Amino acid sequence: MLNRLGGALASSRFPQAALFAGPPGVGKQRLALWAAQGLLCERGPAAPCGECRSCHQVAGLGHPDLHWFVPIPRSKASDPAKQIDEAGELLGQAVEERRRNGLWQRPEGLVSHSLASVRLLHRRVWLTPFAGPRKVFILGDAERLIVQEASQEAANALLKVLEEPPADTTVMLTAADPHALLPTIRSRLVAVRVLRVADDDVREFLRREIQPTPKDDALERRTVLAEGCIGRALGEGEEAAGPERAAVELLRRVRERPGGWPALALAERPWSARGDFTGMLDALAVRLRRELREEGGRQGDGLARRMRALQRVEATRAVAQGNANPQLALAVLAAELEALL
Repeated sequence: MLNRLGGALASSRFPQAALFAGPPGVGKQRLALWAAQGLLCERGPAAPCGECRSCHQVAGLGHPDLHWFVPIPRSKASDPAKQIDEAGELLGQAVEERRRNGLWQRPEGLVSHSLASVRLLHRRVWLTPFAGPRKVFILGDAERLIVQEASQEAANALLKVLEEPPADTTVMLTAADPHALLPTIRSRLVAVRVLRVADDDVREFLRREIQPTPKDDALERRTVLAEGCIGRALGEGEEAAGPERAAVELLRRVRERPGGWPALALAERPWSARGDFTGMLDALAVRLRRELREEGGRQGDGLARRMRALQRVEATRAVAQGNANPQLALAVLAAELEALL
């Protein structure tokens, strides 16, 4: 893949607006940063040399023409201008934390790309590049774009950027589930599929990074849990698959054990677990969308039921962003899924 992208960079065929899609932890944002290095490289645009000042600045997340947007908490300010300023401060803090830790966890359940974040992106897009001829924007975890807010103003503001980006600007989005994005946004992006890597490659990478002793079984356990995604293996070990595991268990209970889900609802902590709860809902939506795609063009009651189930999950996800009690929300959702699935 790097050879293909490097060739596109060298021949000036790299898209001005791209979408890197792949499972969580597979390396979408790192690949986007690699492409940003190539676009901003002093010897390029081409595959990044990794040696010039620009490449080092991008690798250290300190290049003035690299703008990395990640999901952040909602602004507490009421004035729109102050919301944009606060979004800028929160983004700076998030990037500094990633620069310091070097490891990028999955976003917490309640963070998002709010209208203030997209307005900040829109403002920066029209700035003149500071250090070179180009500027690059990366919008990570783009499925966290809040399209319901302010009559879809956030989505519309992003659409304006994607429809007519300045000639000196490249915009890259990353998403684990591109179908969570509005079709109007997806249609303006060139899709780049980031595939899982082989278990042998994951195992070798982890052997270098965590250096387990011969008696340590953590290497094999992390390799299995990674499912071809090195970031997942490095993130939290066995806990990294928590939301996916919770989604699988909920589906199993509503399908195989009628009335077997109340224990799961009661196990949800009513206040502090909203982030975990919404993470599970995200994983559940991804699985239901995958099932819908596997159905292909087949019609019938089963397909319609699955679509309604996905709509109920997405509605619960929206409610969870407020003050909903996760125990009650999960109980209502599980009862609906049991009837549909």
